[in-house]
Amino acid sequence: MARLDRLGPAKEIAQLGAAYRATGALIGTRGCNVAELAGGYARQGRIGEGLQMLAGALAVTNETGVRHYEAEMYRLKGELLLQKSNVRSLVSEVPNTQHPIPSTQAEAEACFLKAIEIARSQKAKSWELRAATSLARLWRQRSRQKEAHKLLSEVYNWFTEGFDTKDLQEAKALLDSLESGV
Repeated sequence: MARLDRLGPAKEIAQLGAAYRATGALIGTRGCNVAELAGGYARQGRIGEGLQMLAGALAVTNETGVRHYEAEMYRLKGELLLQKSNVRSLVSEVPNTQHPIPSTQAEAEACFLKAIEIARSQKAKSWELRAATSLARLWRQRSRQKEAHKLLSEVYNWFTEGFDTKDLQEAKALLDSLESGV
């Protein structure tokens, strides 16, 4: 499957999703594809479609018990909810001048916490790092810098290699900005 961040037109993403569903495959059994498609929808501003896709995939995950990408799906759901309410999120680093809807923030926070919980139970440190980074960004916006720094530094400090990866670089940049504000 082509990397969705390289796909331009929204039409191509819709075609990929439709083609995958047409195979009759259970969408939850290919969580990596769901995550890629949902991320692609988010980058194109098609939040409702991304949320709808994740809801279906999470339902299938619960039915099948195939949970390899469950943490990432919850993290993406939280990111999409934040993007929907125009909060700065992982998907968009542009600062927001509007105030997000508090209930949406709480729902996104719950998604991030669930993603962290699942990742920890699976000992999936990369998924945990992504979810912790998302939650730390949200907490920074909510003036909870100390909590955000503590959460993210605990996960980040677990890693001993791979510091040239995008996830660890983003976490480090966020930690640095939190440190200056703590």
